[in-house]
Amino acid sequence: MVTAIVLINVKRGMIPETVQWLVEMPGVAEAYSVAGPYDVVAIIRVAENEKLSELVTKKMVELDGIERTTTLFAFEAFSKYDLERMFSIGID
Repeated sequence: MVTAIVLINVKRGMIPETVQWLVEMPGVAEAYSVAGPYDVVAIIRVAENEKLSELVTKKMVELDGIERTTTLFAFEAFSKYDLERMFSIGID
């Protein structure tokens, strides 16, 4: 499983529809509108690097609202949520 975080700059006034288009794309697990230097953050989970490349460089660039992206690859996942789930089923 390949996980990536895509930081996205969106055209003014197009955040809601851009986020909606993103979450409908296969491989986009989550999308958030955010404050700061980026407008939207998308969490991508795909089977292989080629799928990630296709999604970001071919599919996302077709969306009218997206002006620019920065893609971060995840090497390892650390999650308090996963630890809480593990302990809730009684694993020591």
